[in-house]
Amino acid sequence: MSRCPPVVLVFLLVVLIITSQFEWKQQLVNELESTARNQKHVSSREELVKDQIIFTQEKMIQRLNNFVRNLQQQLVQCRGNNRTVNRSGTSLTSYISEIQMPQMMDD
Repeated sequence: MSRCPPVVLVFLLVVLIITSQFEWKQQLVNELESTARNQKHVSSREELVKDQIIFTQEKMIQRLNNFVRNLQQQLVQCRGNNRTVNRSGTSLTSYISEIQMPQMMDD
């Protein structure tokens, strides 16, 4: 009978060690799951930021395209004006001087 209490104590000690390991494993699993959730949240935020950057860049590209289109139209219009001036037989310098003469008379 004297051997029974130490065996019971050893058994209880083994049970305590096993259950504590399960608790540690559960804590580790919970921490890993929490970390995985945080990483998913961070990656979804990163995706949102990337999408916003892409959207902003697309808007800027559209603005630049509109600006280029406008400049091209102005260039075509200037070329048309130059052709009109050149066809009338007057040089560009005489055309400019004609424009500046009334301004000088007003002064």
